[in-house]
Amino acid sequence: MSNRRIEMHEYCQIIYRLQKGQTIRAIAREGLASRDKIKEIKQVAEREGWLLLGALLPDEQKLCSFFDKTLKSRQESKAMVHAELITSWLQQGIQVRVIHQHLKDNYAFEGAYNSIQRFAKIIKDGDVSKLTVPLHFQPGEAAQVDFGKGPQLFDERTGAIEESWFFVMTLCWSRHQYATFITHQDIATWLNCHQNAFYWFGGVVSKIIIDNPKCAITTACYYDPQVQRSYEAFAQEYGFIISACPPRDPKKKGRVESGVKYIKRGFLPLRTFKSLQDANRQLQEWVLSTAGNRTHGSTFEQPLKQFTEIERLKLKPLPAIPPEIAVWHKVTPYKNCHIRWAKCYYSVPYRLYNKELWLKSTTTTVTIYFQYEIIAMHARLFKDGSYSTQNEHLPPKAKAYLEQDGTWCLQKARAIGEATSFVIELLLKDPTKDLIRAAQGVIKLSNNYGTIRLELACKRAIHFSSVSYTNIKTILANGLDYHMVDIVDITKNTNAVYQGEGSFQRQAINNNEDKK
Repeated sequence: MSNRRIEMHEYCQIIYRLQKGQTIRAIAREGLASRDKIKEIKQVAEREGWLLLGALLPDEQKLCSFFDKTLKSRQESKAMVHAELITSWLQQGIQVRVIHQHLKDNYAFEGAYNSIQRFAKIIKDGDVSKLTVPLHFQPGEAAQVDFGKGPQLFDERTGAIEESWFFVMTLCWSRHQYATFITHQDIATWLNCHQNAFYWFGGVVSKIIIDNPKCAITTACYYDPQVQRSYEAFAQEYGFIISACPPRDPKKKGRVESGVKYIKRGFLPLRTFKSLQDANRQLQEWVLSTAGNRTHGSTFEQPLKQFTEIERLKLKPLPAIPPEIAVWHKVTPYKNCHIRWAKCYYSVPYRLYNKELWLKSTTTTVTIYFQYEIIAMHARLFKDGSYSTQNEHLPPKAKAYLEQDGTWCLQKARAIGEATSFVIELLLKDPTKDLIRAAQGVIKLSNNYGTIRLELACKRAIHFSSVSYTNIKTILANGLDYHMVDIVDITKNTNAVYQGEGSFQRQAINNNEDKK
């Protein structure tokens, strides 16, 4: 009884009963206050003349000045001397104990810790900055979106147990909702959930109110939040406005916050899920039965009935052709002239190395932009580590290396002559080394020396068993090919057995020549 707060109207009753002659013991038996408290009240009443016959009882406002301990403590508190400093520190989030110790150490403060604590409570109680006003929406005007943490679930598609969340979109007017379990919170999942929700409702609201998830907002800001490009493009396709709440202010989307709590408390407990897919089937059935047909605590209406009869008719129509979901990302090419996206690699023009590019990914294609111009387009890859390379994107040397393969070298060599073709075949058949570059180099010598001289140089290299790129280039540089005009073509008179390292041994074809 002694710790119970006595209201002002109870002070009035006690004084009235004392004025009428009731004893302290009798008043205490009725439970209005303890005997000590009534005795204290009687002393004040006698001093102020309230117990005199015919005296008017004081009003509650006047009684406050005598009996309100909160008011008295505020008037008498030693903390009032440092009121401005304490208020400033409290607004900065500094703890009361730290403030009290700092005042003792630096301001010779002699008051108790409780005096600072009481003062802090007065400041907190008087803070109106966090007061809220309920928002009201028209049918079809807005929906609120949020995530909630779900249980671990077996995913039939991956064959693994995955962490899960549930995505919730709640219509602000009817409180009808769409909910689904997911295993990722990436951009593609975020957009897919929106699209599925719109088709669940059969239309689109004018505004989507969201928190600040990374899949939607790249930079959270009270005044100027930066929306993820993928989400912004998606909103344009479906014709709704994105409304991001101020950072750390979930009360701005209280309807969906309540919806998330309702699923956690009303759906998840005491349920068994065979898999992620089974959990989603159960959740959708629950939304259309238990959740949809309950009497909502704020609207006092059934959400599903309100949606079916009124709000569904107010939604904007869905696009005639569902827009293809596209995910946008900033990317920078590697030195190998490829960018990486979703663990796969796609080539871009080599001249754009180290430039900031935009990548647009759909379920079928990957398109890459530089300053709003398409500079590459690839079929979407799905196997981790796979490459999609277009040769025209590569630097000249790399492009030439890939395009001028063994088949190309043989075709060029045959067009030049038999000796050149013979040399190229020998180089490509080396049993221990890859001499494709040597073969390419031999063919390119015709650019500087012409095909006729290259053919003669190859004949000389064959004749002296010194087939290599370096030797052929030396023959041409020193003009030794001119001495090969009268030499019999070894490719026509001998079988050349290649031994590697550019050398071979000649074997006579004519048996009669062996006998000689």
